[in-house]
Amino acid sequence: MSSGFKISLSVLLACGVIGTAFSAQAIETKARNLILMDYDTGQYLYAKDVQKSIPPASMSKLMTVYMIFEKLADGTLSLDDEFKVSENAWRKGGAASGGSTMFLPVNASVRVEDLIKGIIIQSGNDACITAAENISGSEEDFAKEMNKKAAEIGLNNSHFANATGLPHPDHHMSVEDLARLAQLIISKYPQFYHLFSQKEFTYHNIKQGNRNPLLYSMPYADGLKTGHTEEAGFCLAGSAKKGGRRLISVMTGLKSNKERSEEAEKIMSWGFREFDNYTILKKGTKIADVPVWYGNKNAVPMVVSEDVIRTLKKSKTDELKLTADYDRPVRAPVAAGQKLGVIKAEIPGSGMVEIPLVAAEDVGKIGWFGRIKNNLKYLLTGE
Repeated sequence: MSSGFKISLSVLLACGVIGTAFSAQAIETKARNLILMDYDTGQYLYAKDVQKSIPPASMSKLMTVYMIFEKLADGTLSLDDEFKVSENAWRKGGAASGGSTMFLPVNASVRVEDLIKGIIIQSGNDACITAAENISGSEEDFAKEMNKKAAEIGLNNSHFANATGLPHPDHHMSVEDLARLAQLIISKYPQFYHLFSQKEFTYHNIKQGNRNPLLYSMPYADGLKTGHTEEAGFCLAGSAKKGGRRLISVMTGLKSNKERSEEAEKIMSWGFREFDNYTILKKGTKIADVPVWYGNKNAVPMVVSEDVIRTLKKSKTDELKLTADYDRPVRAPVAAGQKLGVIKAEIPGSGMVEIPLVAAEDVGKIGWFGRIKNNLKYLLTGE
């Protein structure tokens, strides 16, 4: 009784597409790997080798603080808890190791809040190891918990061997995973996110500045984490919010701190300048009245199931094409919220996405006498 039916829709944009990137990338980058993502829609505005597993350097400390934030949120830890600094943490992560350090004294007790600042602002390896040992008993066991959590939250191209990001053959992430992790930190733990914008932190009478160049060059930047090793190059996971819209970028393989700073500001400015978010359709918008066969109503309104917001290139908004695709008539009974069709949205430069269309109300099924009457009407009139 059903036949495929399609209608084209004209759209007035009033105001993104997860996992896909715009094909025409009109800007060049010196980064080896790069992702630029709209925080709200998940749209990739720029993508260069985003799923390749690479050494993440200190950017992987984002996973370490994610683990700590989770325990703070569920009450397992508090900011005032104190952790003991082991000789191992002091030796592997201290000044003598040659890496970034918080300068924690051996056998000292340090508050969890200070450790978090030492990780985020000072990139302290000793702070990461101290947190890992006190939470899980050892850094190795903490890494196992990191891997378990990574699988749970969909970091599909990541594996952790330590809490610091120091070079290890089994320690890797992708810039896509890092962007996803940044998105989760911002959305799940907003009560802690302000720490990423703090420009300096003093511990043990030693003041250190935040290495994130965006905090100094862009007034609306507020995170997240730098990294640097010989293999990874100069790296940055950055975020900025301008006019209510947030972008996340992750880049690796830059040759110097200066080059990292220039590329980070260039790509972020480009994203804000060239793209914006638009409300294409609002939840509850009626697309059509769909005839119902054997129903106690002749038709059911078919509506958009959710607000549809997409990131579009500002110069391409007039190229958006929407087509409603559904079968008609539908057979009763029909339940409110039942999927009846889809809107196929062709996003300029980014392919096709499908938006569910659902029944706005229930439609009951008529009895046998009514069905006989409808059959006779169909035979006589074709309706």
